[in-house]
Amino acid sequence: METSLRLRGGGGGGGSRPQSKSQEGLRIHAKEKLPIASNALLQAHGEIHAATGAPTYLALLFRNFYPRLSANLGLGLAIHFRNNQPLPLAWDNFSYTLRASKAIIPFPSNALLGINLKGRLLADKYFNPTTRTAAVELAWTILDLKRGQDVRLKLGYQLLHKMPYFQLRENNWTFNAYMDGKWDVRFDL
Repeated sequence: METSLRLRGGGGGGGSRPQSKSQEGLRIHAKEKLPIASNALLQAHGEIHAATGAPTYLALLFRNFYPRLSANLGLGLAIHFRNNQPLPLAWDNFSYTLRASKAIIPFPSNALLGINLKGRLLADKYFNPTTRTAAVELAWTILDLKRGQDVRLKLGYQLLHKMPYFQLRENNWTFNAYMDGKWDVRFDL
């Protein structure tokens, strides 16, 4: 199981992600990936707010990978807990998730420099779209920057929200910054 501490600041974080007070601050996130076929897995994840101990998010996602296309597709369900709601009311925040990504390597001589295309659609329990995101990223992976330390830099642009962002990722942590002043950081445990 993968676990991480996540901290969000600057008014909620993520530019396009819907946030509530329960998702601000320090959260403990856990994720388990269960292989179900050679190119498919079931991913379960959730998080609790570190200060209150209340759940903020639970999700189950079926992910399929297409190595020959450098692409993946995910379909799943999620429950967002808002302001410490009891479980029956949490079903009001039930949503469906559809996400896809495609990697493009424009320079075959340097496979560590690439372009990522990403899209995500969230729909409510009645299948009405609630959130759409689309992004293009320039990603550069630096292997062994220092011995045993890999670094990934991403410059991205959220197409629908017209929001540039930056990501710096190291083996054990990730920092994201958005041009609207929002930010988030993740520490892998």
